[in-house]
Amino acid sequence: MPRGDKRSRSPAEYLIDGAWPHAVLDDHHGARVAQEVAARLRRAIDARGWSIAEVSRRSGVSRMTISQVLDGVVWCDLLTIANLEKVLEVDLWPGREPGNPPE
Repeated sequence: MPRGDKRSRSPAEYLIDGAWPHAVLDDHHGARVAQEVAARLRRAIDARGWSIAEVSRRSGVSRMTISQVLDGVVWCDLLTIANLEKVLEVDLWPGREPGNPPE
């Protein structure tokens, strides 16, 4: 399948100004979703006072993957998001529902 979907670059590579995940990004919807997932993940981890190692242990998602999602280095897959949402009891995906708007 052609890689015309711009996944050959990491989400953080669409950064125009500032620091990930609170930076201004290029007009790439996927990168903006990845940015919001990373920001929500960081807030959820901090709210519980857990380390990345603790989130990894509880969720089964590797520490490296969690760190890479937080840093915008990888495109987070759905199973990873689902496992993290379950253990953190939060919505990480920025949905279109009234209670879960993108921030």
